[in-house]
Parts: sequence; C-alpha cells; structure tokens
Amino acid sequence: MNRSGQGLVRRPRLQGLLAALLMTAVCSATGWAASPQVVTLANGLTVVLKEEHKAPVVSFQVWYKVGSRNEINGKTGLSHLLEHMMFKGAAKYGKGEYSRLVAKYGGNENAFTSRDYTAYYMNWAPQHLPLSVALETDRMTGLLLDEGEYLTERKVVQEERRMRIDDNPVYATVEQVYATAYLAHPYRQPVIGWMGDLEGLSRDDAADHYRRYYHPNNATVVVVGDFDQATLLQQIKDEMGALPAGPVPPPVVNAEPEQIGERRVILRREAQLPFLLMAYPAPNWSSPDAYALAVLANILFEGKTSRMYQRLVYEDQMALDEGGDYDALSIDNGVFYLHATAAVGHQVGEVEAAIREEVAKMQQSPPTKRELARARNQVEAGFLLAQDSVFYQAMRMGEAVTVGAGIDYLADYPAQIRKVTAADVQRVANTYLVPDHLTVGTMLPLKPPAITRADDTQEPSS
Repeated sequence: MNRSGQGLVRRPRLQGLLAALLMTAVCSATGWAASPQVVTLANGLTVVLKEEHKAPVVSFQVWYKVGSRNEINGKTGLSHLLEHMMFKGAAKYGKGEYSRLVAKYGGNENAFTSRDYTAYYMNWAPQHLPLSVALETDRMTGLLLDEGEYLTERKVVQEERRMRIDDNPVYATVEQVYATAYLAHPYRQPVIGWMGDLEGLSRDDAADHYRRYYHPNNATVVVVGDFDQATLLQQIKDEMGALPAGPVPPPVVNAEPEQIGERRVILRREAQLPFLLMAYPAPNWSSPDAYALAVLANILFEGKTSRMYQRLVYEDQMALDEGGDYDALSIDNGVFYLHATAAVGHQVGEVEAAIREEVAKMQQSPPTKRELARARNQVEAGFLLAQDSVFYQAMRMGEAVTVGAGIDYLADYPAQIRKVTAADVQRVANTYLVPDHLTVGTMLPLKPPAITRADDTQEPSS
C-alpha cells in the first residue's frame, strides 16, 4: 500500500472540449445534491455525514489537524512517521488487525500526510460501518507504539525518502524550492522529513506527538455513502463521543516575512533532461482572489489548450512537458507554481525566459472571452464531476473542514468561479506573479560516471 505521505490524492481535472460539453449539463448545479450534516460532539469531535445512495458503498475518513506544519526544527517527519505507526496496532485491535479486517470484508484502506493534516480512510460496504467506528475509536487514543515496530518503521520511512526524494531529481528540486521560498514558516519543511532528523526521531518523540495531536477535539470524521445519518451519528456519539478531549495543540508560528527579491536554487543530479520550477507566494482559500487564481492557473498551464503547453511544447518544442499547481485549501498561504522539463537540445534558461514572457503577456492584457469561458468551465467541471465518487466527496469535505474553509466554501465554489472576470484574472496575475517574489529552482543533469572496463586500463601492445 502507498502510505508515502507525499500529499493528497490529486483531484480529477478535465481539459478541452470534453469539459465544455459536460458543463452544458452541470452548469446549473449548486455543488451538492444534498447538504451534509455537520455536528460537533461534546468532546470537540467534528462529524460530517452525507448520504449518497447511488451505490452500496461508503467512505469513512478521519482527519487530524497535524502535518509537517506542526513540527519543529530537528523533529521533521514525525507526523508522517506516526501515520505509519497508526497501522501497527492499538489497545483492542492489535498488530495487523486493522488492515486484516478491512481486507477480510472486501474493503480498502490507506492514509496520507500533508503539510496541514494527516488523514485515514477505509472504503467498503455500508454494513461494516460499525466496525469502522470501532477501529478508529481504538486507535484514536489507544495506539500501542511498540518500540521494535517503531524502529522498523523508521527505517521504512528513511528508505522511502531515499527512493522518493533523494533518488528523484524532480522531487528533490521541489523540496529545495519550498525550503528556499519559505524562510520562517514550517511549510519549508518536507512532509517526509529531513534524513538527519529521521535518524534521530525516538519512539518517545512519536508518543509525545501522538498525545499532543491525536484526540477528538483535533479531529474530523467524514462519512459519505449509502447509510442512514441518524443511525451512524448515534454510533459515533456512543463510541468516539465517549473519548476524552485532549489538550489544545500549541499554536504554530506562521509569520513569513515578505519576499523582497528573487531567490534561486540550483541542483545537479544524474538525470536525462533539465527541470525548472518557478514558485510565487499566493493566498489561501480565505482570500477572494483564490477563485481568480484558480482560473489563471487553468489558462496558464492546465492541459493542451493552455498557454504554456501551446508555447513551450507545441509551438517552440523547447519543453518535453509543462504544468503547475495552485491549491487554495491550506491553513496558511501557499504557492502558485509552474514547472517544465526542457526538451533535448534546449537549455533550461530558454524555457524560463519563455515562461516569463507568457506571464508578462497575461499581465499586460486580459484573457480572451473564449479562454476565460473554457477555463471557468474546466475548473467548475473538475470540481463537480469529482463528486461522482463518494471517496472524493469525503476527501474534499475533510480537507475543507480541516483547513478552516468549511462546507460552505465548497457549496459556494462553483458560483464563485462563474463570477471570475477577465479583468480579475489579469489583476491577480499582476498582484501575485511578481518577479521580486519569485523563487526559481533548476535541476541540471550530471553526466553519469563513465564505466571503465578492465581491459581499457591496459597499455596497448606494440
């Protein structure tokens, strides 16, 4: 199973004509077929329930407000390592029992850690919901944290880091860009942790982290699928609602000084082609500009109709690929970034210059009516069509509640996207894609060491 902790499973995105056609059917949708029920129990546990009776399946998820954002220097990687330990046995259901029971009844389970949260899920038939409640109640406060299991899992995480970051030139570049773009905020820390920190993390460190963050008043339970809300809510109240509330987690120092000049980081790795990542500070969901930034991202780098694809890949053929991301659902301000892999025979500097030109064009003149309509349709379609899955519905709600945006943010999202104007897109491009706020990361390939055969070292015969 993939418990990599490298972030949220990506949401589906649609490009091109398909999204535009689909929007003729969904453009009048409000975003929710039925309103979710949101309840806060006496012990502080937040419960979000939404019935969907299209198929006999449920997604049961528990979201804890703890991620790399809540770690300190020298202790990075604790949240992700603790995620691994949550599958190693608790007071009632011992080692291996959690995963064994879910598999026995035909379900699937997994977890992920991000900068803002750690989340756990199981997807299976609705008749197993009482077991979902029992399993999650057990490990919310009764985790065993066996010393031997801990040391074994720490080695697993270290090897995961080697494979996913240290031996992956692209991910290594992303890690270095974040560490450079943030000077003070803990978003600069990798979710998986620095290798030196992982080596020193003790079982007691994990136990302290567990006691500090794993309790009802720092958690949200989200369930979507084929069930009766009243029945399930009572089960959750009886078991999870009986758990004691924990201490209020310590506040996170999140003040990041304003960037006053471009920053650059260069990596040299064994790789085939150069890679470029350009990141700008950007606001989170709480800013009214978040909707225009989502549309701007679509116009610039989403799909083959985007400006970056047309310029870098199709017309100039200087890049093998291009892309980017802007995710407003974070607790604190994040980044708006673009990336590309230079094509054979092209330098990363060429690609960077072209990206800067395309950003400047957007700042100098607004998108066309066709561009704007297509982008709004694609953003809205991607949001609405993800709701076809009970798993993704639960994911979106869990994420929104955990970062503070709430259910209302999701319900209102399609309408807000439709309100974005061409002038809004041009304005946010000028406001946030500022050269003095830019962090540029480049990965330059190293040639692999030459392999010398034994007979190559011999003197030539006369």
